[in-house]
Amino acid sequence: MKRAALLLATAAAGFGAAWLSGTHPAEIIAYAAYPYVTATLLAIGLYGSAYGIDLTEARRDRRLILLAVTVGVLVKATLIGVVLALAWRDPLFLLLGIVVAQIDPLSVAAALGDGRMSGRARSLLAAWASFDDPLTVVLAVSAASVVGGLRGHPGDGVLAGLSAYAVELGANLALAVGAFLAYHYGPKRTWWRVGLLVLAAVVAVWQLWLLAIALVGLFLRPRRLAAALPTMVNIALGGAVLLLGALLIGGVDPLRGLTLGLAAFAAQWVVGGWLTRGLPTLDRAQLRLAQQNGITAIVLALKLEPTFRGVVAVVAPAIVVTNVTHLIANQRRVGKAQ
Repeated sequence: MKRAALLLATAAAGFGAAWLSGTHPAEIIAYAAYPYVTATLLAIGLYGSAYGIDLTEARRDRRLILLAVTVGVLVKATLIGVVLALAWRDPLFLLLGIVVAQIDPLSVAAALGDGRMSGRARSLLAAWASFDDPLTVVLAVSAASVVGGLRGHPGDGVLAGLSAYAVELGANLALAVGAFLAYHYGPKRTWWRVGLLVLAAVVAVWQLWLLAIALVGLFLRPRRLAAALPTMVNIALGGAVLLLGALLIGGVDPLRGLTLGLAAFAAQWVVGGWLTRGLPTLDRAQLRLAQQNGITAIVLALKLEPTFRGVVAVVAPAIVVTNVTHLIANQRRVGKAQ
């Protein structure tokens, strides 16, 4: 509860700063450094989640993890998008369903210390949150032209969207493979591994190849970073929430945001239940109630706003709704368990 209150206060501070300075969201987006700042925040969260994965547990559940970050993401996005597109009669929700389909890695990485979670559940959640975000980013950017065509905007068609997705995915994998080869065949020294990690992170942020940094977190794990990483993750989470608060100054569409946020949480409940069949009851409940949105949804909303006006106004309240629902649902679960 204290953590939630602190995050709400941080969001309020961002809103207040934007209001007092008369800053509009469009001005924030216009800063040349903006995409790199947000990409850095996301990269920290992705790496923090990947670093926290228990590789032994992950190998045990590799099939489930692969399903979660591929089929699971697509099913969640489809459930959210199709239901709301039909309800609101607006194909934009097909794209918004992708925007909120991921689980926020910053929130997850900051919450992995919860002693009530089993090691297996922590590893599953960390892996899920690490890899669905970058895949969602690539998918959303590639799908934007298709949805634009449905709404009467100039679009490149389904084939072009799939081609763009394949190119982005290939670039991410190439960076990760290059880093792995340098790690495997290079000197077995801390300075080499730290330097390699920094170089990979810089390239990933520069090119927005964020899937790569999550993959790098599976093998490039300097021990000296372990103590500092939780603090870095919490700082990144605070920065993301501060930015969210500043964006709210542009206005919100509360009703559409409410439906989008609740749909995202409900989709995680459905897909999480399907994917975790056979797991212990407690682990299933924790993973089904794991939906949180944050910096990834913010970044995607900002990227899409110039083409699809009103995206930020819907996604911002949806993030709040999803996270408040997450907090209430998990507190009720803990209360019943006690």
